[in-house]
Amino acid sequence: MLAALRERRPVDQPVALVVAHPDDETLAAGGSLPLFRRLLLVHVTDGAPRRLGDAAREGFASPADYAAARARELEAALALSGAEPTRIALGIPDQEATEAVPAIAARLRMLFAAHGIACALTHPYEGGHPDHDAVTAAVHAAGSEVFEFTGYHAGPDGGMRTGVFLEAGDREQITVPLCESDLQRKRAMLACFQTQRDVLSRFDPTFERFRRAPAYDFQSPPHPGRLLYEEWGWMSGAAWRKRVRCAA
Repeated sequence: MLAALRERRPVDQPVALVVAHPDDETLAAGGSLPLFRRLLLVHVTDGAPRRLGDAAREGFASPADYAAARARELEAALALSGAEPTRIALGIPDQEATEAVPAIAARLRMLFAAHGIACALTHPYEGGHPDHDAVTAAVHAAGSEVFEFTGYHAGPDGGMRTGVFLEAGDREQITVPLCESDLQRKRAMLACFQTQRDVLSRFDPTFERFRRAPAYDFQSPPHPGRLLYEEWGWMSGAAWRKRVRCAA
């Protein structure tokens, strides 16, 4: 799969792209989606936290209205993608995937078996967003070969660092500069997500980066120091690990 993506050849084997939120698929692989000829696209959450703050900030009266808007944005983006994936939405509330890791893993095992999935592409475990970390924990538990795309995590100054893996290590990794047509398509897809425009503006859309996933210990912090979602005041890393342990 990595060789095909690097060489911009079709990926003919069944692949699952498993992401936490609407727009993660575009950030991860918007320029590469048409290469996946047998793609299962799984969105774990609806992108709408049940706390009203996120919805109200974008002018929505309820989380349900916010979730519906994010679903419409996703539809518009995928219509531009040039891909025809099989789509599954698990519908878990945004920021609540951590408690559902076993249920997500069980559902993924069934989906992977039904669709003949041998490898999955998902988030790395980097402490950027608790949903991202929960999704990758579930994917690793689902029993497929796992590959990753870059997301975001805490930089040395505590701010958001995007577009690079936390630690390269010795994992096979590729960086794909997008050609002009792929880049234009990806930018048009990103523009569909108006509710996320501020966050998406922090990412460089001109390349995509993938690697084979390492073997993670999800009961250890992904890195020393404060995690990004700790900086944002969402939850502590210790609380995330305890919730995953208790759920399991």
